[in-house]
Amino acid sequence: MTPPKDVKRALILRCGALGDLVYSTSVIDALRAQYGDDVIIDFICTPGTAKLFEYDPRVRHVFHLKHKKLPIWLSPQKRAIIRASRENPYDLFINFEMGKQFRSLSEAIAAKHKTGWFFSQPVFSENSHMVDICKSFYASVVTPDILQNAMPRIVGRDFAEVRDRLTLPDRYIVLSPSNSHNKKSRLNYRAWPQSHWKTLISMLPSDLPLIVVGGKGEEAFFDAIKPYPANVIDLVGRTSISEMIAIIGHAKALVVTDTGTAHIASAMNTPVFCLIGPTPANVTGPYQSAENDVHILSAGLPCSPCYKTKTMRQCRDNICMSQITPETVIKNLAEANLFN
Repeated sequence: MTPPKDVKRALILRCGALGDLVYSTSVIDALRAQYGDDVIIDFICTPGTAKLFEYDPRVRHVFHLKHKKLPIWLSPQKRAIIRASRENPYDLFINFEMGKQFRSLSEAIAAKHKTGWFFSQPVFSENSHMVDICKSFYASVVTPDILQNAMPRIVGRDFAEVRDRLTLPDRYIVLSPSNSHNKKSRLNYRAWPQSHWKTLISMLPSDLPLIVVGGKGEEAFFDAIKPYPANVIDLVGRTSISEMIAIIGHAKALVVTDTGTAHIASAMNTPVFCLIGPTPANVTGPYQSAENDVHILSAGLPCSPCYKTKTMRQCRDNICMSQITPETVIKNLAEANLFN
C-alpha cells in the first residue's frame, strides 16, 4: 500500500499505561520523516500519561480520555474529541488501542485516512515486541525505510532547570524500585524484594550519588528500604513525568523492574538494567535498538515468563524476582564500568 500524500494533520489514539505510550512514540518521528516537520500531531491519552508530552514540541495538542469504557453519549471527553475532529477533520487517524471500548470512538472520529486496529491488518507475531507491534499499526502510512528506522523517542524538561530546582549532582545512577502494581492487594509479581533494594543500595559505592524515584502515593512502599545512606537523594513523589524524563536522560544508568521508567530510559538511550521475571522481556521489556544500551537481568527459571497465565495465577512466591541477587546487579553495573 502506498502511503497517502496529503497528510498535514494527524490524530493518534493511545490510552494505556505510561510504558504503552512510550512504545507508541516511534510514530511521531516517523510521521515527521514521511510528511515533513510541520505535520500537526495530536494525541488522545489518559490524563496522567498525557504529561509525557508536556515539553515535546512535536505534539501540538493532547486530548484527555479518563473513563475509557463509557459510551460516547455518557462521555463528555469522547464527544469533545469527535466534535473537534468534525469541525476540523484530520487527514490521518492512527489507533493503537485493541480494546472493543475504543471502536465506537475510533469510527466516529472524522479523518480522511484511518489505520491501526479496526481499520487495517497489522502483521505481527505473539513474540513481537510492543514497539514493533505499534509500528505494524502505522506501516501502511510511511515508507519501509522510515518504518525500519522508527524508534521511541521522548522529550523532557531541560535538565539544567530540573537540576537547579532539585539541587541535583551532574553524575548519578537512578534507582526505580516501585512499579504500577504496588497498590494492589495481591502479590506484586514484577517486584524485586525491598530487602534486595536495601542491600543493593548498601553495596553501591558510597561516593556515587544515587537518585531514588517513585510516583506520588507510593511513599509507603519505600519505608522498608529506608533509612537511606548519605549518598541517596530521595525524589519519590517529587517529580513530574517531564522532570523524570530529564533526570533519567542525564543519568549514568537506571536500575529498575519492568515498568514505565525502564521504557523512558530505553527511549532516552540511558543504560538500563532491568530486573525481569514473570514478564516476557522480548515483548514488554525495554526496547533494544542499535542506539541504546539495555541489560536484561533474569534468574532464568523454567517457569518464566508466566505473565497472565495459569502459572502466574497459582504463584504464591515470585522467586523469579527474588533469585535475582543484589550481587548480580552489582556485577553487571561494574562490568559496564559505571563505577569509574
